[in-house]
Amino acid sequence: MEKYVQSLIEFMDNSVCNFCAVETIKKELDKAGFKELSLSESWTIEKGGKYYTTKNDSAVFAFNVGTKKPTETGFKIIAAHSDSPCFRIKPNAEIKSEKGVVKLNTEVYGGPILYTWFDRPLSVAGRVIIKGEDVLHPITKIVKIERPILLIPHLAIHFNRAVNEGNHLSKQKDMLPVLGIFNDAAEKDNILLRTVANELGVEMGSILDFDLLVYDVQKANLVGMHNEFISSGRLDDLSMAHAALMAMLEGTDEQSTKVMAIFDNEETGSGTKQGAASPVLKNILKRVNSAIGGSDEEFYCAIAKSFMISADNAHAFHPNYSEKYDPTNHPAIGGGPVIKINANCKYMSDAHSAAIFRSLCENAGSPYQYFVNHSDVAGGSTLGNILTSQIDIEGVDVGSALWAMHSVRESASVEDHCNMIKVMKYFFSC
Repeated sequence: MEKYVQSLIEFMDNSVCNFCAVETIKKELDKAGFKELSLSESWTIEKGGKYYTTKNDSAVFAFNVGTKKPTETGFKIIAAHSDSPCFRIKPNAEIKSEKGVVKLNTEVYGGPILYTWFDRPLSVAGRVIIKGEDVLHPITKIVKIERPILLIPHLAIHFNRAVNEGNHLSKQKDMLPVLGIFNDAAEKDNILLRTVANELGVEMGSILDFDLLVYDVQKANLVGMHNEFISSGRLDDLSMAHAALMAMLEGTDEQSTKVMAIFDNEETGSGTKQGAASPVLKNILKRVNSAIGGSDEEFYCAIAKSFMISADNAHAFHPNYSEKYDPTNHPAIGGGPVIKINANCKYMSDAHSAAIFRSLCENAGSPYQYFVNHSDVAGGSTLGNILTSQIDIEGVDVGSALWAMHSVRESASVEDHCNMIKVMKYFFSC
């Protein structure tokens, strides 16, 4: 248990945005002997081989090819996502204010709880595109500025006496982070690009574009009288990505082809080439099947025999807001993996797939629980039902229960995380 907890903390601290999360996962796969494949090249793979590929630098798909054909065993798939709600830095971001103060123009990504971002030490991470050998092949660099360089200061209560009675926030006005004070007029120009260029050791003029995101620099840590909670940014959904990775590295089933699919852009609807609504996973599975001699007909048979665990975090019962939850299906933090059910098919779970996951939990020695929305509260969707628009695969939506989902810092149970790993490992071993 201690091994997984420490691994999760390190994973969260390194994975400060979707691009950094994929870099972190790739390093672990490399250490475990997985071979990277390019989507733009032909694949030569072997039964028993371990491989991975990436899409857009922000989604990663790993697979361990079974000794039996997928048409015999089906694919075993665990899916999660790499992105979390945050702020994305716009082009031409510097906005000059009084006495040399410079703030950055940002756009909200996903659905963060905005006021949790105030008065925290923040920094910048993401992807930077620089000039390559020709215009069609620029070079990608991943950047993570470790030290805090940003701050979103809150307006003092003296100027808004009603702040504690409800405070509407403008995403364009209230949420812009301050970068610093620059008294030299020339220093104000392109200060962000110069900072990023210095961090990467490249010329500022070589930078063509970027996908830069704001993140909270506070590290993940354990909380509670018995260290029973983990507090961190981005637990939704990187804790599930970490659990899937642990299962991928430690699962022992050699006959079935095991797949870990970490998509991007779930927080904005998955409608990108690297998202669950795209054919990216279907295409990868077809290529795997074809590379080991399977026909199209065999692929469709394999899909019919496959099972997927779609892992995205669930809402833990909040002791201060009991009225927000279903009276009989509200998962407790520390109560085990959560099976997510929705009558209007917002989740892919049904009685058959939920029964399979329940049995996985029982055989792995893990507790389990259910989440169903309060009937007066509309719920969101996640990876599973979105993915079925591309692949008619059976699966179940599950997750570990969180407090404060989409806050800059979320809280989860350490024991829940370890039990989720236990169940996923069993799935990849049975």
